[in-house]
Amino acid sequence: MTDTHPTKRAALDRLVWPLRLTRTGMIAERFVRAYWPIWTILIAGLAGVAFGLAEALAQQVLWALLAVIVLALLWACVSGYRRFRMPTRAEALERLDATLPGRPISALIDHPAIGAGDPQAMTVWEVHIARMAARTSSARAPLPDLRVNDRDPYGLRFLAITAFAMALLFGTIWKVADVGEAIAGVEAPPTGGPSWEGWVEPPLYTGLPSLYLNDIEAAAFEAPAGSRITLRLYGDPGQIDVSQSLHPGVVPPGEDVLSRQFTLQQSGDLSIAGVNPRSWQITMIEDQPPSVTMAEPLSGVPPGSVQMTYDARDDYGIAGGHVLISLAPDRADRRYGLSVDPEPREPLSLELPLPFSGDRAEFTEILVEDLSEHPFANLPVRLTLTVEDDAGQLGQEEITVDRLPGRRFFDPLANALVEMRRDLLWSRENAPRVAQLLRAITYRGEDLFDDENAYRMVRVAIRRLEAGDSVSLETRDQVAEMLWEVALVIEEGDLADALERLRRAQDRLEEAMRQGASDEEIAQLMQELREAMDDYMQELADNMEPGDGTDEPDREGESMEISRADLEEMMERIEELMQQGRMAEAQELLDALREMMENMQMSQNGSDPNGPQSPGQEAMEGLQNSLRDQQGLADETFRDLQERFNPNAPAPDGQTPEGGQQGNAEGGDADQGTLAERQRQLREQLREQAQNLPGRATPGGEEALRRLEEANRAMRDAIEELERGDLAEALDSQSEAMEGLREGMEELGRALAEIEEGEDPGQGQAEGNMQGERPLEDPLGRQAGNNGSMGTDQSYEEREEAFRRARDLLDEIRRRSADQTRPDVELEYLRRLLDRFATGPR
Repeated sequence: MTDTHPTKRAALDRLVWPLRLTRTGMIAERFVRAYWPIWTILIAGLAGVAFGLAEALAQQVLWALLAVIVLALLWACVSGYRRFRMPTRAEALERLDATLPGRPISALIDHPAIGAGDPQAMTVWEVHIARMAARTSSARAPLPDLRVNDRDPYGLRFLAITAFAMALLFGTIWKVADVGEAIAGVEAPPTGGPSWEGWVEPPLYTGLPSLYLNDIEAAAFEAPAGSRITLRLYGDPGQIDVSQSLHPGVVPPGEDVLSRQFTLQQSGDLSIAGVNPRSWQITMIEDQPPSVTMAEPLSGVPPGSVQMTYDARDDYGIAGGHVLISLAPDRADRRYGLSVDPEPREPLSLELPLPFSGDRAEFTEILVEDLSEHPFANLPVRLTLTVEDDAGQLGQEEITVDRLPGRRFFDPLANALVEMRRDLLWSRENAPRVAQLLRAITYRGEDLFDDENAYRMVRVAIRRLEAGDSVSLETRDQVAEMLWEVALVIEEGDLADALERLRRAQDRLEEAMRQGASDEEIAQLMQELREAMDDYMQELADNMEPGDGTDEPDREGESMEISRADLEEMMERIEELMQQGRMAEAQELLDALREMMENMQMSQNGSDPNGPQSPGQEAMEGLQNSLRDQQGLADETFRDLQERFNPNAPAPDGQTPEGGQQGNAEGGDADQGTLAERQRQLREQLREQAQNLPGRATPGGEEALRRLEEANRAMRDAIEELERGDLAEALDSQSEAMEGLREGMEELGRALAEIEEGEDPGQGQAEGNMQGERPLEDPLGRQAGNNGSMGTDQSYEEREEAFRRARDLLDEIRRRSADQTRPDVELEYLRRLLDRFATGPR
């Protein structure tokens, strides 16, 4: 290392610190390998002391054990001294050189053996030295290898470390001070823990933790009623005394004479006298009884069921509950069959539902049960709600309702049979009267009963009621079951004829309107009417035969065409009028619907009844359907945008979006995904229509195709904007798509008119075939005329309602655009709406 060559000297000088660190690591390696038994023995000894080994062993055994430990340590020191050898500088240099590629340090120390006087050989040597010097710049001291697995194959050092760690966790290292006293034979004071221990364990249902009395420094604390107090005493019983006023009476000792256990039943004191005396004043926390209340009035939703919403609360939690439903005859209208005293009947007991998860200390739950067939249905009842907590305490509430919700029958005959059933279940004294009324009902059965089986079942019920002097409980229940089944058959019907089912649904709806049915019942009957309407129209379509165009006169106004969309709009208007309480207007519209359904002439698939549609008519109708669907999709997008910025605001027409559910805080992403998917389906539909577009070779057909392509691109943009949740931009794209569809339909109409004029000049234009279809509306309520162009054939009086709605909507848009507290994106969209629609029809 004393070479005077400048390159070698500079390289070797850089290796001073890596060489020192390498040598230090080698010293650590050899020290650990030589002396590992020493610290293993010391750690194992400390672990034994921390676990109290010095106290547990006799003095002679402890002396022997200490001697063994000392001898083992001496042997470890001597053996380590003999094995330990200080590493030399050359060994460290060799270790460091081995970590570098090509052993450059050895090359720097070497000298050329031959060719020292040869200039060319020395030049090569200088280049080699320079390369080796460059490699030494990356020299780093290797990490020492402290593993002694070959010296300790049984892992004794790990056992010692584990024992020491356990001693630190479960023992105490301060017991090392007791070793000297144990060696000297001095008797140590008891160290097995305190002279007493105590716990306060609250009842499990409270969920509160246990208290360790030895750790409670305060003189007073609180504990729930029913807490179990356990005391364990150590030492001479005469030196420790326990007094308490928490549990009245004498507390017997436990299995161990020095233990006490009692339950906290009142506030009081607890004192322990003797060694380490302590006393506490314990305040008992009373367990409050639970409470239950009806959160909402009793409801009959869904129709025929009982919906009961209740609130329950307790300081720790509700364990269970039930409701008893008993008859309240004093609240009934005691006339006719209810004038006699009712027969005793056991109250109906229903379990109250509890939350499946979460806290049961305070909650609201809903009980829904179908009690439509129960004898208490549609009668005044008394409800007794009872809840119980884990301590066995009860909370009750009793309320009386004038009518237990049950099924409503709107057919007069079915309603009469159910009333007879109610009177029979009220009391068997009504059996003769019920039989007499049933005979009166079946006197001219062919005039009332459309179902022969229903008529026979009523006659059987009469014979059973009149079979003896008295009616047994079994006979009563059988007759009640038969009357119920007959009433269901009459009310719902078992008819295959679609028109008869439609008439029956209309009759039931009219009867419900006269009886003042609830909104839920009206909605159910409207749904039944829709289903019957669909079945009837499907049957008409299935049974329709294509005409040849010669059987019926082809004069305007002699046949009426109506679409399903028109019928649906009519039924929605009926339902809206009923919800507003305008029953007279709803009845008039329902009568018109009945007459229309019985007299209308429908063409299969919307075609002319006297012949099939031409390709141009089919294409025009398909585009108009696409335009209608796009308009509806744009309306839904606009409602979603309103709900996003003002979820609690009503829609412009006073109705909440989609059936009145205000707000869309949940499921917003799912709705946008649905809108995007429907927009994608509508785009695919338009693409197929464009591929099959007639008249493509004409100038008008090419222009129509170009307009439809623009609509297709706008739909594509709307899909992308809907998927990323940009509803305002999506509405603009949807408006462009509708504009492209309208213009495409206008161009297609002109092209078809030119084709028809060329083939048959007297047939008129294709636009005339669009009469009778439902007019389209733009966002301001303006209707589209023939072929989608903006305009109308209606008189001003007929359009007055549409104009009023358009003005209201426009005023609402202006009001919102003036509200500067709204988000910028909404204000920007409202301004675009005003720019687009506030200037009047185009």
